[in-house]
Amino acid sequence: MLDEIKLDSCYRTGNQRDDSEELEEWLPNINEDFHCGISQSYIYRDMPHECPSSSQHFPKVKKEEPDDSFTFDEPAQKKQRTTNAAQGRPIKLKSGNSCVEDIEMNWDPIQVLAEKTGVEQWVCANIAQLFQEENTIPFMVRYRKELINHMDADAVRDVQLTLEELRSVAKKSKSVSQTLKKEGVLTSELEMALKNCTTAGDIDHVYAPYKKGSKLSKARRAKELGLEPVALTLLQAPQTLDLHSSIQPNTKGLSTLDEVTTDTDYLRGGTDGALPCLALCRLSLQVTLLFQTLAINRGENLKILTVKVNVPDWVKNDFCRWCINVRWRPQGFAQPELMTILKNAIEDSYRRFILPFLSRGYRTKLTTSAEKESIAMFVRNLRQRLLMCPVRGRVIMGVDPGFHHGCKIAILSPTSQILHTDVAYLHGPAKHKEAENLRHLINFFFFFNSCQTIVIGNGKACRETEAFFTDLIKQRFFKPLDVSYCITDEAGASIYSVSPEAVKEMPGMDPNLRSAVSIGRRVQDPLAELIKIDPKHIGIGTYQHDVSQSLLRAALDGVVQECVSFVGVDINICSETLMSSIDSGGNEGLKVPLKQTAEKKKVKGSGSASNQFNPLDQTCIHPESYSIALRFLSQIGGNLDQMGSAVLRQSIESSVKSRGLDVLAKSLDTTPETLQLIVDGLTQPPGFDIRQDFEQADFKREIVSMSDLHDGMVLTGRVTNTALFGAFVDIGVGRSGLIPKRFITPDKLPVDQRRRSLALGPGERVEVRVMNVDLQRNRITLDLIRVLR
Repeated sequence: MLDEIKLDSCYRTGNQRDDSEELEEWLPNINEDFHCGISQSYIYRDMPHECPSSSQHFPKVKKEEPDDSFTFDEPAQKKQRTTNAAQGRPIKLKSGNSCVEDIEMNWDPIQVLAEKTGVEQWVCANIAQLFQEENTIPFMVRYRKELINHMDADAVRDVQLTLEELRSVAKKSKSVSQTLKKEGVLTSELEMALKNCTTAGDIDHVYAPYKKGSKLSKARRAKELGLEPVALTLLQAPQTLDLHSSIQPNTKGLSTLDEVTTDTDYLRGGTDGALPCLALCRLSLQVTLLFQTLAINRGENLKILTVKVNVPDWVKNDFCRWCINVRWRPQGFAQPELMTILKNAIEDSYRRFILPFLSRGYRTKLTTSAEKESIAMFVRNLRQRLLMCPVRGRVIMGVDPGFHHGCKIAILSPTSQILHTDVAYLHGPAKHKEAENLRHLINFFFFFNSCQTIVIGNGKACRETEAFFTDLIKQRFFKPLDVSYCITDEAGASIYSVSPEAVKEMPGMDPNLRSAVSIGRRVQDPLAELIKIDPKHIGIGTYQHDVSQSLLRAALDGVVQECVSFVGVDINICSETLMSSIDSGGNEGLKVPLKQTAEKKKVKGSGSASNQFNPLDQTCIHPESYSIALRFLSQIGGNLDQMGSAVLRQSIESSVKSRGLDVLAKSLDTTPETLQLIVDGLTQPPGFDIRQDFEQADFKREIVSMSDLHDGMVLTGRVTNTALFGAFVDIGVGRSGLIPKRFITPDKLPVDQRRRSLALGPGERVEVRVMNVDLQRNRITLDLIRVLR
């Protein structure tokens, strides 16, 4: 097994820190050593020892049955469990237009894709074909369920990324083959070896002996000196080999027996032999905690530590033994001095080529896995943050807290229009006068729009501002109004306030006031506001600066598009940024529900005739299924005017119960999945929002300080962020507490959350018990009691 290491002593990350500082400061202590195959002269402390986790399933969209074989404490596997789902129908690939025809390798792309992702081959073939036809992930998840076997968006995205990796491998293999062909060294065996590679690392290994400028120039020089026949003789007829005959006194490299022997070493050492060693070492690799891999990489990049992969001596010994007894075993008796040359050549190749190759490959594999896990966690957190339930029908007072420069205030209409902006100095000597001004302001807008809700950003001066409003509320200062407030995450608001998008949307406004507007809108409609901000600045996930930025950007763009597509947009008030995130869906077109305000404007839906308003445009039903929906309504004696009514819902439920969904679908010449979508669209009330079942903001009327906490106290809170080692919870005391992963056990979770890798996500309300309060280090450790629904 790989050598043992100890990690101790935490380091700071300088300028390359994540937005959430608590993540760096809250890594739990570890008091035991662990195996991971990396050693270094610096030691880490504060590293958790739980296993990594993977992406969360899209909530509320697809209900999954509990999986008895799922092991909660183990990392979630890539394989999407679909064996209990209704079996879909494979797409028949069109001849001459294969979805993977660009992957010209010796292996079946679909088979390898299935092996790497753990998804059935027929599903992989369908997904590849759907992507070939330019369909998007949200479109597949909603309207092609039977073809992808009810997989969720994250699982489909994993297949997509793996397919792109395979295409990159095929492209690299072709490029290397063309390069070797130009150099005149490409043989049929070498071309076959390149086409057998399934990873970029395998291609690098095959190409290494032929790469110009590599350390293998010593082997090439030996060939130029004419020593290749000597090496071949050593293997094929060692009893006839006379090294003294190769000595040429006036030729550098051949002038002495030692030079001839050394160059012969390089010749044999510069050939193949790494693959069996690589296969051997793969059996001995141990699991490293993935977020620790990213931490180690960061420390190395910052020159804070050095990293070395230790491969045990038995790997080298077994490799050398295999080479001498199998790979390069002489075909006859060889003198001891000749066997020494062979042994030295093998050891030299191991030291100079194979060992560095294995080290690079191991670290690359760890880093790639860690990046995928980190991005998956980021995507899951972002999805839950974007899908938090909006607060409708309220005039909101957004407050960006501050001390010397005052608290920036923005009053917003129920449709997020800016009604008033101001600056209030709530923490100065004139705070009583400012309180009176606030009361007049709230009463004025209450008279017109009922302004009773205050949203405070959680940045600097947040708790002091919260205490200010709390005292006023306790004193019933705003009587007769019942004023309440909530705290919201303001991460990224300052960056957004000076962005070109903010300048275009709010020209001429002070950037600080723009921040207050953004803070208020985050409660009114989290999705519409947060998509204006670079996801890396929203303050969720871990190590977002240390992963592949291109992969992160692609994944985050995908989840934003997915959320917008499932929620829909109100075209009367939505921003340009929100409109640009609408997914066109590909060849078939993804239906995005079009919402309307009280003054309904007639819009042209994807499947509507001329300019007439079609009620189906405001549902999840795709235009391609409008005719089916109308035939279904005709069957049950309903009409479009009854959409969302109790009468139509009762009629549909009665029909489905009596005949069954499958029989009804067959009579309409459609699939049960499509008919279920039609049923949902027809029975959901007008203006239905998928987010209404998700968590809302907590509005408070009192506060609890951190000094009031004690062990054993039971509180309610809201998850603000999740990491691979636990979940952070805001319990309203100015500092988020941490629920370590070991306290997030299946028995404390609702059934539908037990298959999640970490089980909790941003925005979820939880009941917790205080386990420890460390005032000196400003830390709170919590135990999860239950998830509140």
